[in-house]
Amino acid sequence: MAIPIAILDCDLLLHGRGHKTLDRFDLDSVSDNTLLTQFGFPRDFILYLVELLREALCRRTQRSRAISPEVQVLAALGFYTSGSFQTSMGDMIGISQASMSRCVSNVTRVLVEKAPQFITFNRDPSSREQSFQEFQRVAGFPGVLGVLDCVQVAIKAPNSEDSSYVNKKGFHSVACQLVCDARGLLLSAETHWPGGLQDTIVLERSALYKQLQDMEEGWLLGDGRYPLRKWLMTPVDCPESPAKFRYNLAHTATHEIVDRTFRAIQTRFRCLDGTKGYLQYSPERSSAILLACCVLHNASLQSGLDAWTLERTEPLEQPSSLKQRPEDRDSQAEDLRKQLILKHFS
Repeated sequence: MAIPIAILDCDLLLHGRGHKTLDRFDLDSVSDNTLLTQFGFPRDFILYLVELLREALCRRTQRSRAISPEVQVLAALGFYTSGSFQTSMGDMIGISQASMSRCVSNVTRVLVEKAPQFITFNRDPSSREQSFQEFQRVAGFPGVLGVLDCVQVAIKAPNSEDSSYVNKKGFHSVACQLVCDARGLLLSAETHWPGGLQDTIVLERSALYKQLQDMEEGWLLGDGRYPLRKWLMTPVDCPESPAKFRYNLAHTATHEIVDRTFRAIQTRFRCLDGTKGYLQYSPERSSAILLACCVLHNASLQSGLDAWTLERTEPLEQPSSLKQRPEDRDSQAEDLRKQLILKHFS
């Protein structure tokens, strides 16, 4: 059945009668390949997304002749996957660039509201055991509940002289702390941190940190930028034995999943890809767009799409190790890691 999409008349006012607009946009008249190349997702997922967001989008636009949910979703996907409000894309769905911007704002807000529905860190016994098994199949590392990283998304410089968004590479960014499972499904995504904060500070201030304090079984894997904790296994600095070397190899191969996942997200959602430019928005709005893309990543994965189909393949950046003060060391965590190495990697 063809899905008619109503077009807002204000575009005629903005551009005049000579501007090309469409009275109806028929999804069935657009090829599957065009939907995939222009909007980043197959037809079935786009239709699913429209129905998922329809009620909330209609509530936000309770005006006569408002832009339909179908057009709002297509406009937002077009922006997320291209990174720009292209006139050609607006022409394709029959709306102006200004209307596209409003659509992106509406869809982003609704997706952020749905984040708790799609991004959850379940720690019930059945979920925990499934996580252990899936991660152990990757490289033999036992007891893993998720892999942790903090990534940067480039944004325009805030209007204020706030230097907290300048990261260690010298550009403005928002930091996003991610945890994902062995399939690349995000278990946690906190996207609102200034890019100038150290990864350890982001972790300690995060909602995730509070959840982890009472974790009795299993751990996350983090790279050398994080401190060793009972719930956070990190690589051995300068391994001196074959067992420690094997532990590090398994740790690296398993932890790489979170890097691959974020590269795949950046590749699908090119508005987040710093090599294509930076997000032209405030830190707050940029953080919301980033979280919306994380929700879409999980929704698509839960709908059966491959998390890493579009993954870029450039080499990973090797993180520098954390310079830990003696008073910050966790002796219980060090003993736990020693036992882990002795039991599983010796």
